[in-house]
Amino acid sequence: MELDRADLALLEAVQHNNRLTSDELAKHAHLSPTACQRRLKRLREEGIIEADVSIVSPKAVGRQMTMIVLVSLERERADIVDRFKSAIRKTRDVMIGYYVTGDADFILVVTAKDMEDYEQFTRRFFYENHDIKGFKTMVVMDRVKASFAFPIQE
Repeated sequence: MELDRADLALLEAVQHNNRLTSDELAKHAHLSPTACQRRLKRLREEGIIEADVSIVSPKAVGRQMTMIVLVSLERERADIVDRFKSAIRKTRDVMIGYYVTGDADFILVVTAKDMEDYEQFTRRFFYENHDIKGFKTMVVMDRVKASFAFPIQE
């Protein structure tokens, strides 16, 4: 799908604030409010806007700890990779999962209530999975930025 200037303006606006009214969006895109709503609907239907989400405070929901985890699989076979991807998608403790190149096979962003909660997660998710060779955990000391906004240029 070819994105024009109005599409790009809408994407820029909604990725920073998904609560803008149709009138506010119209000002950003230089279109009518109705045209903006039609375009947003099309952008969602075509998968360009993947989700309408809000960033929640981890402390507010009792998930004070965030870990970055590097995971290495025992072997890099398609069935093992696919199985692990499926496990990542099904696990609510894993907020983000990337299949990567380099020293690890996957990088995960994991949340937990406390260190005991994270230890239980590791037992369940890593130690009971025979496809995992090893994992390394880095504990996040401070969330400096939380965003899924891409730089968009018209």
